[in-house]
Amino acid sequence: MSALEEIAAIAGEAVLWRRDLHRRPELLYALDETSAFVAQKLGSFGLDEVVTGVGGSGVVGVLRGRPGNRAVALRADMDALPIEEITGAPWASENPGAMHACGHDGHTATLLAAARRLAADRDFAGTVVFVFQPAEEGGAGARAMIDDGLFDRFPVDEIFGIHNLPGLPVGRFAVRSGAIMASTDRFYIDILGRGGHAARPHETIDPILVGAQLVTALQSIVARNTDPLASGVVSVTTFHAGNTDNVIPQTARLSGTVRALDEKVRAALEASVSRIATAVASTFGAEARVAYERGYPVTVNHTSAAARVGDVVEELLGSSAIDRAGAPLMAAEDFSYYLERVPGAYFFMGNGPSAGLHHPAYDFADEAIAPGAAVWSALAKASLAAID
Repeated sequence: MSALEEIAAIAGEAVLWRRDLHRRPELLYALDETSAFVAQKLGSFGLDEVVTGVGGSGVVGVLRGRPGNRAVALRADMDALPIEEITGAPWASENPGAMHACGHDGHTATLLAAARRLAADRDFAGTVVFVFQPAEEGGAGARAMIDDGLFDRFPVDEIFGIHNLPGLPVGRFAVRSGAIMASTDRFYIDILGRGGHAARPHETIDPILVGAQLVTALQSIVARNTDPLASGVVSVTTFHAGNTDNVIPQTARLSGTVRALDEKVRAALEASVSRIATAVASTFGAEARVAYERGYPVTVNHTSAAARVGDVVEELLGSSAIDRAGAPLMAAEDFSYYLERVPGAYFFMGNGPSAGLHHPAYDFADEAIAPGAAVWSALAKASLAAID
């Protein structure tokens, strides 16, 4: 029986796991039911170790094959999003205000299917470490697991992560060497002016006027301060000021997001936000106080690991199933923290013509589980067989 046939035999049950997880979404680190479900399944597959509570609510499974020097980690994220679901599916969320709008239920079920298949044959030399992570959605769960000793307790030579991608056909995969997901930072700018009567604007320093000028200036940074061949985003996403129509307020607050695919560009954008905010406010006699918060780093794939993903998909599913130069996304991923510590790659699997990620009508494509789990299994074996 081929790898695809073996996975197909498991995939029907994995669909039920996925739908069960979808009904009971949990947020960030509060993953009591999800973590327990994953740990129970891994234990039932006969893994050598199942460890819970890593990084708060992460689960790690260890599977040993024949004696070998190499170890590889495969990671799936488990948390949902604070979104009210509108799919109307029979397996729709039963937890009001929470749903699996990013497909982490599918990632978890797909990796569980791969774990079951690998545990059934153990036809490899070395160790596979299955990492089920909490709090990818803004909680930096990857960093929490690392800080809790993930790579010290479960040392690996490489790590791989996967994410579904709406619009990419089911059974298709995409990867690239280098940056594949952007960094994500936040800024908050408080503009301190001088309030007064709206009929006497000459006696005030209007923070709304300053803020309006600042919106234009900030959103010109990428156009006029960034190399046209580089990628960056500076978006002002909130603007709050005033409470009534006949008063010029004392203060205004802007906030927004900054994204980049290169750490040097990221640093330059951060410097530009502070410099421009201070200068624009000063021009009008106001003061700008800038708070800048760095989030997830750029997700940068290692060349040999990305190439192996492409080779595995091509051998398993054919050359038409893999895009080896997939376009990077300006969304961010905390898988970047793993890749700062261990070589590896992050790649995409098709979710077909679904609603977009983080949309209340999104749902993971169940038919993506079989090819995803087959690729996981083959990639684990190929990575263990690789020569350093």
